[in-house]
Amino acid sequence: MRHLHRVQIGPASFRIGSDWREPIAQVADLYRDYPAPIDGVCDYTVRLFAARPWRRFVRPAITLGGDFTLPDAVPMPLEWGVLAAEMAMNLQLALGERRYLLLHASAVERDGRALLMTGLSGAGKSTLAALLATRGWRLMGDEFALIDPATGLAHAFPRLVSLKNESVGVMARAVPGARFGPLLAETPKGDLRHLVPDATAIARMAEPARPALMLYPRFGFDTADREVPPAEGFVRLTQASTNYTALGEAGFDALVRLVRDVPAQAIDYPDTDAALAQVERLWAAL
Repeated sequence: MRHLHRVQIGPASFRIGSDWREPIAQVADLYRDYPAPIDGVCDYTVRLFAARPWRRFVRPAITLGGDFTLPDAVPMPLEWGVLAAEMAMNLQLALGERRYLLLHASAVERDGRALLMTGLSGAGKSTLAALLATRGWRLMGDEFALIDPATGLAHAFPRLVSLKNESVGVMARAVPGARFGPLLAETPKGDLRHLVPDATAIARMAEPARPALMLYPRFGFDTADREVPPAEGFVRLTQASTNYTALGEAGFDALVRLVRDVPAQAIDYPDTDAALAQVERLWAAL
């Protein structure tokens, strides 16, 4: 790979390589405040490459690769280089991680306890996590929550926060001094921009937290909430995990403990102000 960047994000480290300079330059700038892996040794390799030599120059198209690949993945335009790198990092962790139970969830922490939020794409979990980080919570991650099967603790994975469509403007207004990646227009998920987590999230990313509340948010509905029983939560979380089956008994035990010990609520909300009020009310009631 012609161009490389290495980065440590929580307990996982990545070696990101590209046939083109531009994606690596952008990634290196956005992750400039993150530490490099110890001794330069990385857990995962990401490759952004041209499937054919001429694709480096004529209508450049990025193919995602690395330790793990999806053969049917559609190449991406070069101008979406940051998105390609982030998706490839997701892929490596999702298919290769065996130390932690992975949940497709955002996570924030307060007073040593973690709030986990999971739901379908568009539920607003990334936006809520980013907004909570402006209100005294520590951002632990917006893509994956990493649960240690041995201890039950949630470990931070504070990658760039992926904001879509109206959420980009919401966060730009909420945090005027925040650092953002380039605006990527008309992606399959709409207009997208990456937000760099604040200094606290990066400095404290080695600190785990005990899960204390699980939320299943749903955007675009009248304000409502209901308790999610353990059996329903178990089914939902098996669907939200990318490596539950691969972990076998350890994954089953970790998930059983999570739904048994952590209260869960499904919340509907019409806007972010209503959701933030719901979160604070439910947290205060613990």
